[in-house]
Amino acid sequence: MTSVALGPRYREDTLRALAENEFDVLVVGGGIVGAGAALDAVSRGLSVALVEARDWAAGTSSRSSKLIHGGLRYLEQRDFGLVREALRERALLLHRLAPHLVRPVQFLYPLRNRVWERAYVSAGVTLYDTMGGARSLPRHRQLTRRGALREAPALRSDALVGAIQYYDAQVDDARYTMMVARTAARYGARVATRAEVTGFLREGERVTGAHVVDLEGGREITVRARRVVCATGVWTDGAQAMTGSRAAFAVRASKGVHLVVPRDRIPMDTGLITRTERSVLFIIPWGRHWLVGTTDTPHDEGPDEPVADHTDIGYLLERVNAVLRTPLTMDDVEGVYAGLRPLLSGEMDDTARLSREHAVAEPVPGLVVVTGGKFTTYRVMARDAVDVVAEGLDEAVPASVTGRLPILGADGFEVLWNERRRLAARSGLHVARIEHLLRRYGSCAQDVLDLVAAEPELGAPIPGAEDYLCAEAVYAVTHEGALHLEDVLARRLRVSIEEWDGGLAAAAHVAGLLAPRLGWSREDAADEVKRYVLQIRAERRDGPAVVEPPVTAA
Repeated sequence: MTSVALGPRYREDTLRALAENEFDVLVVGGGIVGAGAALDAVSRGLSVALVEARDWAAGTSSRSSKLIHGGLRYLEQRDFGLVREALRERALLLHRLAPHLVRPVQFLYPLRNRVWERAYVSAGVTLYDTMGGARSLPRHRQLTRRGALREAPALRSDALVGAIQYYDAQVDDARYTMMVARTAARYGARVATRAEVTGFLREGERVTGAHVVDLEGGREITVRARRVVCATGVWTDGAQAMTGSRAAFAVRASKGVHLVVPRDRIPMDTGLITRTERSVLFIIPWGRHWLVGTTDTPHDEGPDEPVADHTDIGYLLERVNAVLRTPLTMDDVEGVYAGLRPLLSGEMDDTARLSREHAVAEPVPGLVVVTGGKFTTYRVMARDAVDVVAEGLDEAVPASVTGRLPILGADGFEVLWNERRRLAARSGLHVARIEHLLRRYGSCAQDVLDLVAAEPELGAPIPGAEDYLCAEAVYAVTHEGALHLEDVLARRLRVSIEEWDGGLAAAAHVAGLLAPRLGWSREDAADEVKRYVLQIRAERRDGPAVVEPPVTAA
């Protein structure tokens, strides 16, 4: 599949196209559901525009547990249909749609009761293994206490009497969302970030488009569309309010916080899931790190930039230390992030018990709203939203084809993976670097290698963020739509959560790499570094200490 470079020129052409054309569908929101809806619509032959006020996945879709899973705990709530649907999607993502981005991950479930709990949990995991589409991963297995401690010597021996080991899958949520948006662009959708909807166009009662402000250049654009899809997650209530009509449903936000700790602080060969009084606790492998989460608490402070406070961090440390032989302290936390889950409002006050199922409605003619759900089932949510769009169009619209449509980078991935040693020899990079690139870009890794071939200095690691190459920061701008330093360090690369300093030591060097590609002056680059420092300081207000670097860009 030929990729489309979402560079500055593409964005300018897209903004011009938004102003000059009427589209069949305008999608508002650049999270995973919005990107999925754009791909679903364009792959059915509809003309599509997608606008996002910030960056791809800047909200919930970059702050998840980064799991593709069926929702094992939803079996206990008897949400069998939701689990079956999610497991089918998991199988599709692993083996057909995105094998370069989604991969298996092994989990241990510690048991504390010798009789009833093993039987109870085993029955649930057996059901999980055998429900539709779940045969894509190895079946679970039973472990004694000794066997479990061999897999996870970090656990206290008195914290379990045995364990069950099972599989789910993992994804870099922000990268996946961006790649879905790029796939939509590859098939003809016009996609733009930093383009904020400030109001809807109306013809009588019908919504016929939106007023959009280019947040980079300040221009105002009128985008006309036959149908508008609102996929704004926790911002749904605000978007519905712009119609001046009664909302179809309300969304409650639930805050989920995760800690990032170095891999060597928890000696295990497997991930771990255990119950808490409110929800579940995950310890999830993430490269050289572990993700420890999550909280599940009501959030009433507005959807913009949630932060982890002392209570959130203390809760997670307390819960994880209840099972660890060597307790974690605040000094072990190298990163922290908080995100909001969009839950459909219900009668219950406890957000941990609200359903993760999604809803689609048309509150006013011409406007389709989709919300709820979870990352794993984004494709189903997108399909359902476009089905409602199709019902209101005069002509027949084909059924969704995204269940058979690989995400950009999937085609040819396995061939390149098998050739990774030859790629390493040709590029002069270590084979471990090639594997890293293939797991992040799939077959698009060749584009990154072409940058290194043209400018060999880009093959060097980023100072202060050595897991990534300089070429990756440049590629984020030339091909992946990054417009600011934060876009690169927080979402294209995951430096902001993976480095002890939040990526501050790397900020000036990366800003220097981006400057000529984005037309920044030295002052512009320095301002980008300053803004990034403020962002990290805000996110780590109650978390790991921030050591601020010089702000002069290289």
